Amino acid sequence: MDTEIKKAFAKVPEATLVFWILKVAATTLGETGGDAVSMSMNLGYLVGTAIFAVLFLVFVALQIRAKRFRPYLYWLTIIATTTVGTTLADFADRSLGIGYAGGSTILLILLLASLIVWYRTMGSISIHSVNSDKSEMFYWVTIMFSQTLGTALGDWTADSAGFGYGKAAVLFCSLLLVVLALNYATKISKFILFWAAFILTRPLGAVVGDFLDKPLDHGGLNLSRYTATAVLVGFIALGILIFPQKAAASGSGH
Repeated sequence: MDTEIKKAFAKVPEATLVFWILKVAATTLGETGGDAVSMSMNLGYLVGTAIFAVLFLVFVALQIRAKRFRPYLYWLTIIATTTVGTTLADFADRSLGIGYAGGSTILLILLLASLIVWYRTMGSISIHSVNSDKSEMFYWVTIMFSQTLGTALGDWTADSAGFGYGKAAVLFCSLLLVVLALNYATKISKFILFWAAFILTRPLGAVVGDFLDKPLDHGGLNLSRYTATAVLVGFIALGILIFPQKAAASGSGH
């Protein structure tokens, strides 16, 4: 019976409006939570990355072992990818001195390589095909790369490119609207557009998270990282509770 359920349904949720709202909230949480551990606790980016990497591996293992879609487990795993993505990107960009542009370029190459290898190995990058251990491993590695890329891209846009947090947020929201328009007005692959939107939500969450907790003289609201993180955790938990999510129907797609 478990095998039949696994074949009939993917272990990830349908990409509904609630999914995207929770995704942005989770990416924002990744920024505030990652900064809380690495900066507010003064543990540094390397130690913070090590802590979140362990959590990431634990939750991915639990997610893969699960027989069916478990909403809370899924979103805990998503949050783990956003926090490790935050500290890893900051470590590479700032501690190693690679810089936002260099880090973004490297991560984009890794992300595209992950998608290509996933497609060539499994024949699909659709969320509807995430119903086996191998496809799920590709799914979570791809997500981890996309979350790390999003952090670097968000920081580069807001800081190095001089957009600031407000204008950067408007930019990424506008790009998401373009992806939405392409979804309805063109025949571009829905799966390519899904991953484009998935990637763009991360820098949006990064600049919103920075806007919440960065000092006033840096253009932020100077909110406590702990408070912002707690509020976002509560928001996500309530969202899952109030708006039950269904697993994506299993299928091949491209």
